[in-house]
Amino acid sequence: MPVPWFLLSLALGRSPMVLPLERLVGPQDTARCSPGLSCHLWDGDVLCLPGSIVSAPGPVLVPTRLQTELVLRCYQETDCDLCVRVAIHLAVHGHWEEPKGEEKFGGAADPELEESRNAFLQAQVVLSFQAYPTARCVLLEVQVPAALVQPGQSVGSVVFDCFEAALGAEVRIWSYTQPRYQKELNLTQHLPDCKGLEVRDSIQSCWALPWLNVSADGDDVHLVLDVSEDQRFGLSLYWNQVQGPTKPWWHRNLTGPQTITLNHTDLFPCLCIQVWPLEPDSVRTSICPFREDPRAHRNLWRAARLQLLPPRGWRLDAPCSLPAEATLCWQAPGGGPCQSLVPPLPPANVTVNKALELPLLNVHPNLCVQVSSWEKLQLQECLWVDSLGPLKDDMLLVETRDPHNNRSLCALEPSGCTPLLSRASTRAARLGEQLLQDLQSGQCLQLWDDDLRALWACPMDKYVHQRWALVWLACLLFVAVLFLLFLFRKDQVKGWLRLLKEDIRAGPATRGRAALLLYSAEDSGFERLVSALASALCQLPLRVAVDLWSRRELSAQGPLAWFHAQRRQTLQEGGVVVLLFSPGAVVLCREWLQDGASTPAPQGPHDAFAASLSCVLPDFLQGRAPGRYVGAYFDGLLHSDAVPALFRSVPVFSLPSQLPGFLGTLQEPGDPRPGLLRERARLVSQALQPALDQLLKAPGDPGDPEDGTRDGT
Repeated sequence: MPVPWFLLSLALGRSPMVLPLERLVGPQDTARCSPGLSCHLWDGDVLCLPGSIVSAPGPVLVPTRLQTELVLRCYQETDCDLCVRVAIHLAVHGHWEEPKGEEKFGGAADPELEESRNAFLQAQVVLSFQAYPTARCVLLEVQVPAALVQPGQSVGSVVFDCFEAALGAEVRIWSYTQPRYQKELNLTQHLPDCKGLEVRDSIQSCWALPWLNVSADGDDVHLVLDVSEDQRFGLSLYWNQVQGPTKPWWHRNLTGPQTITLNHTDLFPCLCIQVWPLEPDSVRTSICPFREDPRAHRNLWRAARLQLLPPRGWRLDAPCSLPAEATLCWQAPGGGPCQSLVPPLPPANVTVNKALELPLLNVHPNLCVQVSSWEKLQLQECLWVDSLGPLKDDMLLVETRDPHNNRSLCALEPSGCTPLLSRASTRAARLGEQLLQDLQSGQCLQLWDDDLRALWACPMDKYVHQRWALVWLACLLFVAVLFLLFLFRKDQVKGWLRLLKEDIRAGPATRGRAALLLYSAEDSGFERLVSALASALCQLPLRVAVDLWSRRELSAQGPLAWFHAQRRQTLQEGGVVVLLFSPGAVVLCREWLQDGASTPAPQGPHDAFAASLSCVLPDFLQGRAPGRYVGAYFDGLLHSDAVPALFRSVPVFSLPSQLPGFLGTLQEPGDPRPGLLRERARLVSQALQPALDQLLKAPGDPGDPEDGTRDGT
């Protein structure tokens, strides 16, 4: 008894439509035409020789459109093959020769012209069919009475039955006339396999296909193959790449019922499943069920990598083809968005896993490549930062030319493209004449050029130096005044210098190391606990920054801008960022890790922790966190296992039980002796414990064991 027909029961999308097919009996090819036409099919196949296009001597019949339909060619009731029926729509091409002279005004008609109009229009139409490994060409003769048609008018269609093809094959069909009066028509079609056709009782190769169910269960996807215990079959998972060959990922020969589990992180839009019985000449059936799965698309962008290849190349690596657009942009120093530029890059559907050339004459560190999908920026990389150095304070000039070779220049600034020599109150407008002179004297670097536009990068260093010259002159004048003061009040100035020297020597010891505390503002009790910790650390001494003490700056700048400024200053001074984990902070981190590119919204107007995740987490993902970050949580509020594994790449301490190790990590190298460190830990613990006890005893607090969040689970 044959194993039942292939079934796709898909929880991730709709089941495919099953199509009933018309049956043709016998192996003979046939042709029929619509009323008004007469047609004849030549016996046997002909050579496929399109030839070159020639001019029509008058009105001729030409094919205008191709249509296909799938049918079954059956030799017995249960012995059929898939067949492609082709319909060719025909129309009249060309015009009758107009009468001249007196005939035009009602004179006697030309007998030859009258005879041609009463004759038949005849055409030899060739149908060419290719489906690896076979190729066929057939010839159909078609004619229609010339008196019944007009130039440009559709005259009907011819139907050919039929070209045999394999299930799941890709077929290509061409049609043209002999001789050929126009470009041939062509059609490419991918035929369905057993699962999309009502052929389980007609095509014998479909009898032995196994049953397959694809279902979702939370974060897992189950592939359930329900077959008899002794049936052997092959199962393959592969990435179906449009741009290039398929890439195998997993293959097994299996026996009997099987359930295979995939994690949601393994899903990609191009991940396909192929299954077939292990028998000679068996039919392989493929499905790609994750094309519309949002998780698969998120995984694809997480796996995508944008690389810039010297001297002027770029490459986008991804497991699947990406519906994306790439553009060049100009990144000015000091932050701000990267401004799009004119030079075109390959349009939609960027070719992945292939090195591409940038249309540039010269490279510049401020030039970047952006990759966007559905108008959302996904990836950005600036040109060869390692080899060209940091961003430069150069001015980008955009030159536009008209057909008469008149040109105009504007400078690209954050506010837009400012015309040179304008009266705008921008840096480019103030320096317009100087920039124009630099361009004419060859001091600017040409980045790109075509017939109508060009890009130039002009250095601004010398104008910055001129501006600072006045500052240096003022400084020299101030030094001269101090020198004169020193001469007149020598003894008193010596005393000032002695005090200044002592302050400088004691400076590093008294200032201490910088520490930035980040936490999730859950309630007032937790904020009091963080405030107690920050105040105690200031006595060590440490220079502590925390948003509790900067509410006015937070309101003016916003949490994200405030965090960026504090983080940059702390790390530049060799300080450390302290992440204080609480149940709410753990939830925010997990949401960010699950959603990927979407940053969690801040929980309040002063919540710097939520705003900082977009910068903190990339440091951990890219391995830049050790030495710059330290983690901590409070005894009784969170269990150590609740801290996400990603953050355990840096030391994580429980407070106050592990205060000595925590303070030892915060101190500068060569700082206090172990005895002094233990004493400082005792003082911090004394300041911290009352606030922690009060929070743990408060009703409804986030650490209450009754609500199940004390251990972070």
